[in-house]
Amino acid sequence: MVHDQRSALASYASSLLSMGRTVFTAEEAEQSLGVGRGALLDAAERLQRRNALLNPRQGFYVVVPPQFASWGAPPPAWYIDELMRYEGQAYYVGLLKAAELHGATHQAVMEFQVVSAKRLPKIRAGRNLIVFYFRKNMEAVAAGIENRKTDTGTMKISSAALTALDLLRYPQASAGIDNVATVLSDLGQKIDADQLAALSVTVERPVVQRLGHLLDRLGHEALTGPMLSALQKRGMASWTELDRQEARDPDFAPEPQERDARWRVVVRRAPELDE
Repeated sequence: MVHDQRSALASYASSLLSMGRTVFTAEEAEQSLGVGRGALLDAAERLQRRNALLNPRQGFYVVVPPQFASWGAPPPAWYIDELMRYEGQAYYVGLLKAAELHGATHQAVMEFQVVSAKRLPKIRAGRNLIVFYFRKNMEAVAAGIENRKTDTGTMKISSAALTALDLLRYPQASAGIDNVATVLSDLGQKIDADQLAALSVTVERPVVQRLGHLLDRLGHEALTGPMLSALQKRGMASWTELDRQEARDPDFAPEPQERDARWRVVVRRAPELDE
C-alpha cells in the first residue's frame, strides 16, 4: 500500500512537470490523490530521500526534475515566487544575487538572497542556500521592484538602483566593502539616477552617504547629483565611516586617509576592486 502511495505521488509529480509546474501544496496533492495527510507525508519522505522532491516549508513541495537530482533541487528562481506567495509575504530577490542578475558580478554568488517583509529562517535547498533579509517598509520601495522572467514563470527582483542601496544597507550580506565597490563598478551603468534619488529617501542617511561616496569614487558622478540633493533636503548629515566594521576594530583601523566633505564620509582605507 505504501509503495502504491509513493508511486501515485511520483506519478502526480511527474504529471506536474509535464505541464510546466514544479510546485504543489500538501492540500493539492491530498485532493488529487484522495489520500490523507499521514499517507502523503510518508510517500513524500520517501521521494525526498531519492532527491525527487524538496520540502522547503511545511506543506509546500518542489518537484526535482531528473536533471537536477544530483543537486537535490532545481534553481531557487524556479519556485521562489510561488514559495513567497504560499508564505503570504512581499519579497524581492536582492543584494548580490540581484546584482548578478543585472550582470554585475566578478565571482559566483554563494547565497540566493531574498529581501522579505517578514523575518524568515534560511532554507537549505540541495546545493542552494536561500537566505532572507528583513525589510519593514516594502511598500516604500515598490518602485524599485521589477518582474524578471524565469524558466518557470516570473520572480521579483530589485532594480539596479535599489540593489545598490541595499548593498550598503545590508553589509552582512555584501561580502565587505571591497566586494561592494567591485559590484558597483559594473552595476553603476544600469542605475537610473532619478529612481536612485527617489529610493534614497527610504533608507538611513549613512547608507546614502556611503553609496554616494563610492559611486563618485568609481566615476559615476552623473548618478549622484539628484541623490545628494535629496539628502540635503533631509538636513545636515553627520559624518559617517565608509566601513563601520573596520572602524570598530582598534587594532586594525588605520588613521583616516580621506574625509569626503561632499558626502561627509570618513575613509580609513580606499576600497580595492577585484579586477
